[in-house]
Amino acid sequence: MPEFWVASGHHLTRLDAAGRMVVTDELLLAWLARPELLPPPEACAAERALHARLMQTPRAQVPEPELAALADRDAQENWRFFLTLRDHLLRAGTIEAGYAAIMEQGVRLPVVFLSQLVQLILRNALDGCEDPQVLRAAECFFRPQRAHVKDGTLLLADDELVTQFAQDMHAAPLTTMFSGGVDGLDVLGGGNEWTYWSRSDAHTTVLNFGGDPLARAGMAQALEAFITHMMGIEVTVTAQTSAQDVELRWYVGLDPAGTAIGDALWHERALPATLVGLFRLDFGPHVPVRADLAGQPVWLILGLPADNTLRMKPQNLLSGLPLAEPALH
Repeated sequence: MPEFWVASGHHLTRLDAAGRMVVTDELLLAWLARPELLPPPEACAAERALHARLMQTPRAQVPEPELAALADRDAQENWRFFLTLRDHLLRAGTIEAGYAAIMEQGVRLPVVFLSQLVQLILRNALDGCEDPQVLRAAECFFRPQRAHVKDGTLLLADDELVTQFAQDMHAAPLTTMFSGGVDGLDVLGGGNEWTYWSRSDAHTTVLNFGGDPLARAGMAQALEAFITHMMGIEVTVTAQTSAQDVELRWYVGLDPAGTAIGDALWHERALPATLVGLFRLDFGPHVPVRADLAGQPVWLILGLPADNTLRMKPQNLLSGLPLAEPALH
């Protein structure tokens, strides 16, 4: 079975009887090696000592006075964030339950940490997947995408990669830089799918979201996998080719722009963003749905804001579905 997203750290976890990821010391050590936590050469002795202690005992308790003793205030904040993340995950027992608790409680954490959790969850949920279109679409859950229209087709490229292209080329304006960068990347499809496996961690393929039905079907399958894995409910998600004849009884925005579009449609206002994706979610026969919405689909809306950067919020799926009782996380 081809490997993918090695950088997620999935191989450093172990699974419990339910197939959820248990936090291991090996995973915590990998996070401690991240640049946000690795003490720079100018770090104070207290910070170096803290890092060394946790490298020896990654679950060790760190009292607040020890953090307050760090000379660099940014370092203090980074360590508080990491310890908050670590402790929530350890209390919850698994990555999946920890992520759900963090979202439910509104715990403030940097986007980079939350994205790491989402990637881990999807890596677990999609374990065994052999379709690069599904995996590339799933990258949108945890890595912002820069949209570009070429020959009337919407393409999605990794935002961090596009930004790096712009910096490397030293050219302006940004749209010109982007056009040059994305033209040098491979659009996934048409027989090159086999190349995805060797560069999944580089995020160098472009998703032909507007022109390839397989890309949108891949997104639908990724949504299905995330919901089923996180919530333990049976759903079917189908990509839609038209928004006509849609009775909007219930909707979930897959990103802030999608939420704004749903709100505008609900209140019969002008759309504040561009609709780029519409998905129909149907519940399985044994899912406890609210009585007034039984048998009705949920519409999942993906939008694109004015800056052409797609930033998905998969946590909306955990809180936005019309269930009659809380789903298992």
